[in-house]
Amino acid sequence: MQQGDVSHQMMGYDRTSTMFSPDGRLLQVEYAKKTVKQGTAALGIVCKDGVLLIADKRIIEKLIVSKTIEKVFQIDDNIAAVAAGIVSDARILVEKAQVLAQQHRITYDEPIDTYSLVKEICNIKQAYTQYGGARPFGVSLLVAGVNNRPRLFLTDPTGIYWEYKATAIGESEDELKEILNKMYKENMSLDEGLKLGVDALKKVLGKEFSFDRLDGGIIKTSDKKFHKITKEYIKKVVK
Repeated sequence: MQQGDVSHQMMGYDRTSTMFSPDGRLLQVEYAKKTVKQGTAALGIVCKDGVLLIADKRIIEKLIVSKTIEKVFQIDDNIAAVAAGIVSDARILVEKAQVLAQQHRITYDEPIDTYSLVKEICNIKQAYTQYGGARPFGVSLLVAGVNNRPRLFLTDPTGIYWEYKATAIGESEDELKEILNKMYKENMSLDEGLKLGVDALKKVLGKEFSFDRLDGGIIKTSDKKFHKITKEYIKKVVK
């Protein structure tokens, strides 16, 4: 069989996310994971006094109002998420997560556990890998929250999730993870974690780095409240 015949044969297996290829792959799901790697970089770090998220907004036109580009989303008072990939897909998942968090508060009069929320979101993601006529969500989310302790989860387009001490998603994720693997310490403060995150992004972005491109948030263990990080605060910490 010629090479052209092989590629033509394989093409039939990526027409739908519900069809396995002969070697046991769901090609549409694999394409969705590649989409995530084309998204702007984002990272999360668990610290001794909380958890933080920081992301590159990548402003593609100078006339865009940078405040309207949102990469870090608040889900509940104590939970936030950052996205890489198709951000409009992320918005749908985040809005679903916000509803689930509010329903839990109304029903049980307490904030939802971060782990439980991540499982619910990943169940939705998984379902879209087996529905005919629908495509997988082309986005990965880092979900950070504080209940009894600060926690950080990564969810990918397959619906799989992992808990991390620190990790990165999006373009340059391999380089960012390498930096985090070398420099991360479990007893880091939020300010030290923020400095590490910004330094890592600065290293991978090089000349393109700008404080205007950063979007971030922290959740402190002390108050279990999400706080957006301002450009001025980042500059103060990084000095």
